[in-house]
Amino acid sequence: MKPLPERLLLLLLAAVQFTHIMDFMILMPLGPQLMRELDIGPGRFSALVSSYTLAAGMVGLLAAPFMDRYDRRKLLLGTYAGFIAGTLACANSHTAGTLLFARAVCGAFGGVSGAVVLAIVSDLVPPVRLAFAMGIIMTAFSLAAALGVPFGLYLAQSINWEAPFWLLAGLSAVVWTALWWNLPTVRGHLSTDGSSGFHAFTPLLRNANAGRALLFMGTLVFSHFTIIPLLSPYLVHNVGVAEKHLFLFYLVGGVLTVFSGPLIGRWADRYGRPRVFNILVGVACLVTLALTHAPRLPLGVTLILGGLFFVFASGRFVPAQAILSLAVPSAQRGAFLSLSACTRDFASGITASFGGLVVTQSAAGPLEHYAGLGWIAVGFSLVSLALAFRVRVSQIAPSAH
Repeated sequence: MKPLPERLLLLLLAAVQFTHIMDFMILMPLGPQLMRELDIGPGRFSALVSSYTLAAGMVGLLAAPFMDRYDRRKLLLGTYAGFIAGTLACANSHTAGTLLFARAVCGAFGGVSGAVVLAIVSDLVPPVRLAFAMGIIMTAFSLAAALGVPFGLYLAQSINWEAPFWLLAGLSAVVWTALWWNLPTVRGHLSTDGSSGFHAFTPLLRNANAGRALLFMGTLVFSHFTIIPLLSPYLVHNVGVAEKHLFLFYLVGGVLTVFSGPLIGRWADRYGRPRVFNILVGVACLVTLALTHAPRLPLGVTLILGGLFFVFASGRFVPAQAILSLAVPSAQRGAFLSLSACTRDFASGITASFGGLVVTQSAAGPLEHYAGLGWIAVGFSLVSLALAFRVRVSQIAPSAH
């Protein structure tokens, strides 16, 4: 069988990311419908949302010592099959209890699958093109936000809330079949001297560079997700975006990042990851402050501001992921990226709760102290910038093209 060209293989792996990211994101806009049809309150619905990331974090932590013991192809096929089973369980859930269990299964297998995808990309793509490759992989997040979630919400409102999960299960089955036929074995991280797999995990825990890289990821997540959970109500109550137009904010931003992500990756490969990260952080800080201090604005101005936020704030993760992926040797990469995914999941969960402690809602409706979250986000951005220059990566020459 002829090997799949690199670009097509990256798109296939991006499809894996798209399905499990959409699976996570689609539940949040289904809140009113699920609360009504399952007869649950805000607390139990919040548990349904958080069960995904908490399960992903805990299972990723438990799986980390074993991530580098196996062929990554087999590991991805196995964990992705578990994710499909969890998605089917969501589609067949008729009570809040069964749906909670199904969401945890999706998170457990989906989170590990995501870490394996990043490890495969880091192993198969030469370091000189890695940031560009990560840009392609991360377009999955943009497509999930811009296209997947609105279409899934349409299906839920037109048919029933289970419909998006049936669609995702079918799409994931097609992607799994394509992986089976086209994904090559990925065994370069395995060695014959016992230095890979579990034996490499203990030294990883003592690796100061790996620790700095995980701290780098944690601060970057805080800098981004500090304002994300309450962004929608802030846009509606403070900036004046009508609820029926709210999807445009995410649609415009998602579409723009589909194109900006690979472009940012190409620039990072050519001019250096820390340098490009530095520029993105600087602009993202200005846009974050403008967004979190905005008065009531015309819809067009809000969409421009939102587009800039998606391009620069989300764009930071492209060079950051390339820096992160090269922070450890290949023999430790699967375990390390699993720990990185745990860091991301736990940090996002903590950050979501943190925003609720700072922001309050006035009797008239607008959110108060949201601007404070903007300053906190900027503070973490500057810390992540300092850490980016302290993470050692493989020595590579800038791309000449």
